[in-house]
Amino acid sequence: MSTRLDHRNPLVFDTHELGRRPGAMQRVTRSIDAPGSPVPFGVEGVIGVPEGAPVELDIRLESVMEGVLVTGTARASAKGECVRCLEPLELALEADFQEMFSYPDADDRGRTAEPADDAEDDEDRLLLEDGMFDLEPVLRDAVVLALPMQPVCQDDCQGLCSECGVRLTDDPDHHHDAVDIRWAALQGLAGTIQDGEKDEMSGDAPRTAHVDEKQEK
Repeated sequence: MSTRLDHRNPLVFDTHELGRRPGAMQRVTRSIDAPGSPVPFGVEGVIGVPEGAPVELDIRLESVMEGVLVTGTARASAKGECVRCLEPLELALEADFQEMFSYPDADDRGRTAEPADDAEDDEDRLLLEDGMFDLEPVLRDAVVLALPMQPVCQDDCQGLCSECGVRLTDDPDHHHDAVDIRWAALQGLAGTIQDGEKDEMSGDAPRTAHVDEKQEK
């Protein structure tokens, strides 16, 4: 049977050496470069493992009646930006995963496969292809679940000033005098009235003096 999987792909694993005897176990450690296409290894635009960054895999393969149970841990460094202050950040990532890869010729009870009653459950099963499996979709899901959805540079990050954009963690005493826009409008109106009164007063003085002059004459 020809396979669509490429054994040269570092995320494709061969189970032929493990065999199909239930209880057989094999440990595999492998260092790979994080894939970046067609989907980023993380949450796009938020945080993720950069394409090409090293990912350390520690995997245990266990032969069971229905297939191969794969359990492992991935360790890498994720990069993104703080959702509060938008500063770049980097954090150590550790993602655990476990997945069953079933033999194509056996159902969940280890017998010859029969037509499945639940087509949806059958479609969700991951199958071994010529004794090999592709770990990438499982690893990608594990990494996404292990990443924080709201990453912050530090737990007490205060974010940015909504008025001027200053990073508040760098300037804890930073503040702006709050002015109610309703009072600001009234203050502006009061200032206009006061200016008008001053103009009137300065304009009346010469006229009053001129009238007094005439009366004296």
